[in-house]
Amino acid sequence: MRHFKTVVVCLACLTAVGLLGAVAFFFWPHSLPEVVASASQPSGAALIERGKYLTTAADCEACHTAPGGKPFEGGLGFELPFGTLYSPNITPDTETGIGGWSDAEFVRAVRSGVGKHGEDLYPAFPYTSYALLSSDDVLAIKAYLDTLPPVVRKPPQNDLLFPFNQRYVMRGWKLLFVPGSPFKPDETKSEGWNNGAYLVEALAHCGECHTPRGLMFQRKQGEGLSGGELEGWTAWNITPDASTGIGSWTDEEIASYLSKGYAHGRGPAAGAMRQAIDLSFSRLPESDINDIVAYLRTVPSLPSSYEVKPASTGPAASQASNPWSPHQFAGGLGRQLFEGACASCHGWDGTGQNSSRAALTGSHSVNDPTGANLVRVILHGSTDSIGTATSSMPSFAQAYSDSEIAALSNYVISHFGGKRGAVTPGDVEKAR
Repeated sequence: MRHFKTVVVCLACLTAVGLLGAVAFFFWPHSLPEVVASASQPSGAALIERGKYLTTAADCEACHTAPGGKPFEGGLGFELPFGTLYSPNITPDTETGIGGWSDAEFVRAVRSGVGKHGEDLYPAFPYTSYALLSSDDVLAIKAYLDTLPPVVRKPPQNDLLFPFNQRYVMRGWKLLFVPGSPFKPDETKSEGWNNGAYLVEALAHCGECHTPRGLMFQRKQGEGLSGGELEGWTAWNITPDASTGIGSWTDEEIASYLSKGYAHGRGPAAGAMRQAIDLSFSRLPESDINDIVAYLRTVPSLPSSYEVKPASTGPAASQASNPWSPHQFAGGLGRQLFEGACASCHGWDGTGQNSSRAALTGSHSVNDPTGANLVRVILHGSTDSIGTATSSMPSFAQAYSDSEIAALSNYVISHFGGKRGAVTPGDVEKAR
């Protein structure tokens, strides 16, 4: 019923925005912009190398590569309450990719959300952040993409309910929520701080996941970076709030999490964040990571937008030198499953038996009574793009029933987070 009411409210909002869209038709830049590279833009191999770096920082591969598919060929599905969107092919194939796109068409798409033929694009493509990119950087990205092997693949058609399938509605939406000019450096701040701001707010588009959204799918800018939700996963609060954000993290812990995918006493990354780290952050120079940390330290400190108590080190971390006995706490079915499938890697004290990536102590996921991320990791596992055995967790979706995974999740939350888990078999069923 709550989902139905949300859709009804969204319909009402879209109707209003649709009317605004009719007005926005005359104001939004659907005509091709004049695109001229600046005098400082590199050329030749240097331009391609710059474009490769920017494409990596923007994490383009993650969204434009379907599971088991070739990089950048598109077809990844984004499941929304009102249908499914599929990412396009951005290889230089002239029929199914962007091989026939002009520089001006590409810049317009990236910064204004308008396709080659003037069609409005949906904000699953983060042009609300990419609008802040400089023209030089967008042109460099295209220069790099044009060097990739062309792949002939036409992604599936979007499958959206009416009126969400009416693209013109996006014109009013963009008039309200898309920045109108590129990023402007703050002259009172250092070069490193400005680079960090550009990475977080534009290229890496962190706010697209880590900021809550309103009924029209717009980012709630007043709650920027305080946490959001992405296809059932919780994107945690990354503001300097000491209780629910990263205020208690050291610079070294934040840098380790971004560059390696885990930090001692903070747990590992999973889901879309693991993918972003593997394909993007881990490939950036150390100076970029340090600049991101410096910028995040200065954003407004906000409590989390989600109803999750602060992550704590919990009993396990405090007793790491004197690990728990497996039978110290009764756990019933959940404890039995943990003993059989989890303890050999994660350890009873949660410090990780064979790899620091397997450490659970201090992890947000095991401190969240809803188990939103924990359940999905147990179901789907966690691995990098090449399935490295030493840093992977297998999927248990086929091995255990919904009731078993719920019991296991609640035991892990209790054992390592010191909280009473609230995961139900129905939650697991939905997460499948």
